[in-house]
Amino acid sequence: MRVFVSFDFDNDRVLKDFILGQAKKEDSPFEVIDHSLKEAAPERDWEMKARAAIARSDLVLVMVGAKTYRAHGVLKEVAMAREAGVKIVQIIGYRDGDYTPVPNAGRLYAWNWPNLKKLLS
Repeated sequence: MRVFVSFDFDNDRVLKDFILGQAKKEDSPFEVIDHSLKEAAPERDWEMKARAAIARSDLVLVMVGAKTYRAHGVLKEVAMAREAGVKIVQIIGYRDGDYTPVPNAGRLYAWNWPNLKKLLS
């Protein structure tokens, strides 16, 4: 499965690393191919690269932190996924806290093995 990991670049970069690390574990029931952007890019370049990467993906995985629901880049990536007809899934990135789902990105799931198996396999 080709997965584009969407996250709040300014606040939650560590979440992308966590999900990629989890996917590499021997007992992981899924494989994540990272199509997300590696660095902040100029606005025009970023949008073009993100749109192309999302179009090549089977799923957009939104890693949700405290401010993700209003992160400009995440909102744009969700809109791009909707336009491309790519499935979107949201996972709460941290154990503690009260998290607001990203608008138009579907149901918000807890980050646990049963959910990951169901959503990413």
